[in-house]
Amino acid sequence: MQTIRARLSLNYLIVLSLGMFLAGALVWLAVSGLYITTQRENLLAQAKLIAASLQDSTLPSQPVEPYLQTSNVSPGVHTRLIGDSGAVIVGLPLTDEMIQLTQAEQFASIPPRELIQRPEIESALKGTPATALRRVVDNQRVLYAAAPIQNSNGQVTGVIYIATPLPSAGLPVNLIFQLLGAAVTAVVLAGIAGGLLARKIATPLEGLVSAAIAISRGDLRQNVPANSDISELHSLNQTFNEMAESLRRSDEAKKVFLADVTHELRTPLTVIKGTIETLEDGAMDDLEGRIPLLASMMRETDRLIRLVNELLVLTRADASSLKLNIQNLDLAELARMRCETMSLLASRQHVELKVISATHSLIPADPDRISQVLDNLLDNAIRHAPEHSTITITIKPKDDGIECSVSDQGVGIPEKHLPFIFERFYRVDTSRDRIRGGAGLGLAIARALVAAHGGHIFASSIEGEGTTISFWLPKNSGPQLPTI
Repeated sequence: MQTIRARLSLNYLIVLSLGMFLAGALVWLAVSGLYITTQRENLLAQAKLIAASLQDSTLPSQPVEPYLQTSNVSPGVHTRLIGDSGAVIVGLPLTDEMIQLTQAEQFASIPPRELIQRPEIESALKGTPATALRRVVDNQRVLYAAAPIQNSNGQVTGVIYIATPLPSAGLPVNLIFQLLGAAVTAVVLAGIAGGLLARKIATPLEGLVSAAIAISRGDLRQNVPANSDISELHSLNQTFNEMAESLRRSDEAKKVFLADVTHELRTPLTVIKGTIETLEDGAMDDLEGRIPLLASMMRETDRLIRLVNELLVLTRADASSLKLNIQNLDLAELARMRCETMSLLASRQHVELKVISATHSLIPADPDRISQVLDNLLDNAIRHAPEHSTITITIKPKDDGIECSVSDQGVGIPEKHLPFIFERFYRVDTSRDRIRGGAGLGLAIARALVAAHGGHIFASSIEGEGTTISFWLPKNSGPQLPTI
């Protein structure tokens, strides 16, 4: 299996090769075109120069000394010393004698009627210099230039016809080597740049893989640098660190949860075990003595069952497997029913329960689950309400839903505790008796049940004045969770 660094390098090399191939083809065509254009212009300039030197001159009828570009000697007929090519002077009018061509065509002789059929000669006879490119013997490419020789009256008296062979590869060998050298240099430099880029991308990913492996083995202390200048890598590393931090918090919460559950279960189990041992030691025969022991055992058993049921609700909520029986519910009527149910507990505390409701309080919800929410909130409020105070349940429409608030007139909750009161086993007053103060799961259960309906719960409190716990439910039916 390839590493990401090798894969990036290979892909970069493939893309680079394709790019270089296409770029090289375009450069080759451009340079070839420029080379041909330059050769055309140079050769045509030579033909015009020779033609200009013969203006108003009597064209020789016999071959003379060869024409040299470095001399002012008039060109001779059929000469061959213009570079590797030769120059041909075609006089007018044409005769039937064969005309010898340039060295580029191996000095072949052709009749005049065949020569004047060439486009460049035809154009020169009309007074316009012209060039042409064609292939001749052995598929050799040859560039031709024809320029008219004119007298003082502007009449064409002859034609200068010169030619030069072009490289078979399209460009001169030295120019080809220069292009290849440039291409090789570009490939090497691009390869180095690609390697550095692959390293820059792969190194953080390799660190990320190592950290992920360490986390999978239980080491949750892993973090990766999140200061990459590549946006995607920066976001990935930052998300990884957030995930690692979340896992660490979850692990800590799990440990605390297990410790709290163990402690909560140990207390009633210890009481039950001690009661059984006392009964076994002879208290069973004492009718008056065994009644309070059995009552204590019953009370602790109820507490144990209640704790297990609460944990079961939270576990099902975490697994999104709570069963909701959604129906149209009059929240105000339900609140009044729950107040009647809790009235006995409230009367012991000399606390009054009051419901204030808007005209319309219908909401799609599960009556049993919302009853559980109200019971938990009322139970908490009654426990913390001072004697001869009032607990008020206020129900009102809000934001396309219904908001229900339970307010007491107790001592309030310190601000530092408010963000955590919905956490499991969290108690603001840690010194409270666990039997009187509960297990610290009521608000956590209320939050889970409200969230299962698609709502949310929140708290506000002023120390010395009281606390208000509010939850909001949407008028549209909340998410139906699967039945377990």
